[in-house]
Amino acid sequence: MMKQSREELDKMSQIFKMLSDQNRLRIIFALHGTEVCVACLCEQLDMEQSAVSHQLKNLKAARLVKSRKEGKNVFYSLDDAHVLHIIDQVLEHIRH
Repeated sequence: MMKQSREELDKMSQIFKMLSDQNRLRIIFALHGTEVCVACLCEQLDMEQSAVSHQLKNLKAARLVKSRKEGKNVFYSLDDAHVLHIIDQVLEHIRH
């Protein structure tokens, strides 16, 4: 196995911390294969806008989601397919 640097271990730890929160996981699942605005996420997840925005900020800082602004609306989507791969691997593990 290849040796990991401290920087890589720190980044991995940060990603796992982001994925350890149920609300952040709910947001990730809501963004699966689609792009959604904050208002729609709030409605879909039955969460306050401040809570959703806070979690999106954290997810974006961890490079798990990305945003695109269109007029006054900000649309969020998963950063790339790696995010889904991580989630799918965990689901497969717990269902096995």
